[in-house]
Amino acid sequence: MSHYGAGTEYALHCLLFLAEGERAHAPSSRDLAEFQDLSPSYLAKLFTSLERAGIVSSTEGARGGFRLGRPASDISVLDVVDAVEGRKPVFQCKNIRLNCVLFGDKAPAWAASGRCAIHQVMIDAEEKMREELARVTLADLNKRVATKAPANFNPKVTDWFAERQADRFRARSPRKPS
Repeated sequence: MSHYGAGTEYALHCLLFLAEGERAHAPSSRDLAEFQDLSPSYLAKLFTSLERAGIVSSTEGARGGFRLGRPASDISVLDVVDAVEGRKPVFQCKNIRLNCVLFGDKAPAWAASGRCAIHQVMIDAEEKMREELARVTLADLNKRVATKAPANFNPKVTDWFAERQADRFRARSPRKPS
């Protein structure tokens, strides 16, 4: 079972679209969802968490949408993970060391003293993972993704979101009598 759910992946992918060149257009969560074939209602909930954490900001109206709340270089992957998942430990120690059949009803003091060795290993590993997630920013991720995509991909993305925004604006603008 993974600790970090699909929401973290969805959020990071969406944020990369916002981070690319700090887009002139502010995509709506619905457009971001449609672009990636995701559930619009689920993505809207994720963006509520991201906005609460200051990772994104929103504007309303036909030209409204989401932008990064601060530069991509100032948003770590850990910021996103904590916003989406909340800060909870990866490992839940159940202290089964105290359940040995040889202990009967009460574990001896030596078995119960201090932190479980397995739990400590997991705490140490989680600290290292959090350090790495804190080290990598959206800007870093964006550079990695950019090396994989062909040169014409980002302009196509920009055009797609711009057209969606223009369509929303046209749909909400009052029509002039002919």
